[in-house]
Amino acid sequence: MLTKFRAAGLIWPTLLALSALVVLVGLGNWQMSRKAWKDALVQQIEAGLRSAPEVLDEELRGWPCRAGETCRFPEYARVRVRGRFEHDRERYFYAPDPALGPGVHVYTPLVLEDGRRVMVNRGYVPDQLRGSATRVAGQVQGAVEIVGLLRGPGEKAMFTPENDPARNAWYWRDFDAMADCAQLTAMNSTERCLAFVRVFIDAEAEPVNPGGWPKGGATNLQIANRHLEYALTWYGLSVSLIGFYLVFALGRLRSV
Repeated sequence: MLTKFRAAGLIWPTLLALSALVVLVGLGNWQMSRKAWKDALVQQIEAGLRSAPEVLDEELRGWPCRAGETCRFPEYARVRVRGRFEHDRERYFYAPDPALGPGVHVYTPLVLEDGRRVMVNRGYVPDQLRGSATRVAGQVQGAVEIVGLLRGPGEKAMFTPENDPARNAWYWRDFDAMADCAQLTAMNSTERCLAFVRVFIDAEAEPVNPGGWPKGGATNLQIANRHLEYALTWYGLSVSLIGFYLVFALGRLRSV
């Protein structure tokens, strides 16, 4: 059989076809694993939205805060914290709204009862209200209670611009840099642990902030999940490759 394949010039085409088939099936399997991860994430978000908010003022003291450590509260869990805002240390995260236009999410340190801080995404403001002086009514003073969704530190995507701390322009949730800027000093991991809880909280839309800004409930909950479609595309290409190869190989073998 090998002699006939060699005589038909099918050795290299067969090896190339097998290599391509392995790649196509591998891509399909990868998309299926991504689909399983995305399905679990959607279920996690839905469960978080349905759950009653947990009071975390005490629990926060025991949270791990270094990168790579695991917290017992999952991302997108509803949480409740009390503290006071440091409005003079707002961070502005680039987040244009499809309906409201160009704008930012306002991240503000909330000082907790134990003295540590947690960064709260208070919500969206349009570009013309980016400066805190333009929305004085919304700069709530004194003790406040915040209910929102727990979010972890972000990761920079390939095409995401670099953050510009000097201009207070943020394009991805770099927790360490945002914490350092909010604290007005560079910190090592231990100092950051003592000063900040290593999470973000996205404030809910209700209650509405005085003056209407920032507009809470800014978490993007529309999770695109087309991985089954992509997987079927790769598997379909695998089947097509097998078909093309069989037609090609049978034609060559008949000519020998």
